[in-house]
Formats: sequence, C-alpha cells, structure tokens
Amino acid sequence: MIGMRIAGGVLTVAALTGATACAASDQPAAAPASATTMVMPAAASQPPAETLTPLLQQALPNANGKNFTSAIVTFPPGARAAAHRHGDAFVYAYVLDGTVRSQLEGQPVSTFHQGQNWIEQPGSHHVLTENTSTTEQARLLVVFVADPGAQLKVDDPHS
Repeated sequence: MIGMRIAGGVLTVAALTGATACAASDQPAAAPASATTMVMPAAASQPPAETLTPLLQQALPNANGKNFTSAIVTFPPGARAAAHRHGDAFVYAYVLDGTVRSQLEGQPVSTFHQGQNWIEQPGSHHVLTENTSTTEQARLLVVFVADPGAQLKVDDPHS
C-alpha cells in the first residue's frame, strides 16, 4: 500500500512536471525550445532503437546535489533498447502508450501496459526493454533523480 502511494506521488510529480514543461516553456527550469530528440543508434541488423525527448531538468531544492529530469521515451514498433545502466540515478517509468517488456538483472521479465509503472534502484542493470508490438509504438514517461551532469543512460559496451 505504501509503495502504491509512493508510486502515485511520483507519478503526480512527473505528470505535473511534464505539464509544466509543456505549458510554461519560458520558465528557466523547462527544457530549452531548441532541445532535440536524442536517437539511440541501432545497427542495420538490429531492431529499431528508442528515442529520448527531454522535457524538464531542474535541481531539487530539498535534495542537495540532485537533479530531477523527466523525458518521454518512444519505442517504435519492434524497438528494443540495448542493455544499459542509469548510473546512480533513481528511475521511475510510467507507460503512456502501448506495452513494454522489461527486465532488471536478477529479476524475472515483466510486461507493463498503458497506465502501469516501475522503478529502478540506483546501479540497476537493465538487461531488457522492448516494445512488444510490431505495429504500434510504445511511449514512457521516465523520471530520473541523479547527480547534476550525470549521464542518464549508459549502454553496455557489447550490446
């Protein structure tokens, strides 16, 4: 029950933050209008890759030395992310559209549908993230709490 309240609270903050970023682009905390979608490259023989579109990045006033970053991650049909880590970031993911299959190292594979969410503890190894559909995209709202300037996604060297 407490976990559900925490997830609901994080979702509320994330949704409000996303709305703020979209509605108030003149505020200094919002991502600059010139921010572009970052495409995670994929080799020709691999499935399509995801794209990450930053929404907002802001220092957390009550967590000294931590930034709050929100982004939309879009998985085209059949897309699969390379195995990766998020460094020392705490990660919250919420499925906006579609269905995503996910697995953290040492845990079973889980499938998340629109409206469902999960968290990743700092240092987690994300070994599987994929769109289960070959015809529809999947989209996630992802929130990172990380050190300022930290790389938010680091692909495994041999993925």
